[in-house]
Amino acid sequence: MKYSRYCRSLLSTPATAVHRYAVGHRSGADISMVDLEDSIPPARKEEARRRAEGFFTLPTAATTRCAVRINAISGPDGLRDLLALRQYAVKPPLVLIPMVESRRDVEIVEHVLGPECPHTEFIAVVETPRGLENASSIAASSPGLRALVFGSADYAFATGARLTWEALAHARGVLVNSARAAGIEVMDAPLFAVHDDGALRREAALAKDMGFSGKIAVHPRQVPLINEAFSPDAATLGRARRIVAAGRENGRDITVVDGMMIGAPFFEAARRLVEEFGDGPEVPAGPPRGAEDGTPDASGPPPRPAVPMPPAARPSPAQAPVPAPIPVPALPRPYPHAPRSTTATQEREQ
Repeated sequence: MKYSRYCRSLLSTPATAVHRYAVGHRSGADISMVDLEDSIPPARKEEARRRAEGFFTLPTAATTRCAVRINAISGPDGLRDLLALRQYAVKPPLVLIPMVESRRDVEIVEHVLGPECPHTEFIAVVETPRGLENASSIAASSPGLRALVFGSADYAFATGARLTWEALAHARGVLVNSARAAGIEVMDAPLFAVHDDGALRREAALAKDMGFSGKIAVHPRQVPLINEAFSPDAATLGRARRIVAAGRENGRDITVVDGMMIGAPFFEAARRLVEEFGDGPEVPAGPPRGAEDGTPDASGPPPRPAVPMPPAARPSPAQAPVPAPIPVPALPRPYPHAPRSTTATQEREQ
């Protein structure tokens, strides 16, 4: 499982609901987004563009990035959105592009924003059959594209599929593979049942197991559950620390940690995990490598052979001295200077 703080959760706020801007910024979501698309009726699109500028001037948590979802660029409202963003005093760090069906859609957004928004990154929402067919090309369309998002509702409507996990599993798998092949993140569609925490946990666990980086939230109450699902728990962090320590000890040679054969991909994944999420509690080291299956720990010195004592020199049990306890030095924390995060929620690995 790949973990990342970049987009575990995204919470959307309608641009016309100015009174809810601060709620989104304080929700704990990795991405707080102001929406110009689905939540805004056609008659209020221009008002939404004007009001959304203030979304980017409000204070946010240090771990939260602000974003805006524009309208589809296949229509005039999408182009008007881009022209408005160019004039904002504070440029949006992230732009979500809906209804992306080809790499050209991303390139148009990038070109129109141009030098006025040189540091803006993009997230492409894939939610049509044609978009899914071109997912690999879309994922590799721009260095500024950081993630794909699955739009389940529009995709299900377009294909006639039911809006269930099983019916849309193939589409989700295609999107995950396309994003990971391009080296970018990928987010799952929201669960629209706002108060069904059990269903949210189940879907988040399935999405995590499939390879998704995070999941969209449709209500602030969903954000903590989503962040928890897509963050490593204390046991996962502890195992990652032991893998990092083993790699440092043996020069990243193949070894056994917690009964599993560990090689280069595991070392790299564990290093990244500790550096990004290493603010969890220290977990005591597990049993010696190989102890689970009875094999000796190859990383330590070989056992010293027993030297038999002459019968006369052997002390009786009553005379045998009691050995003093051997002090065990504390193990250093791997990467003690790694940046620490303020995120408090951690997940129990499914």
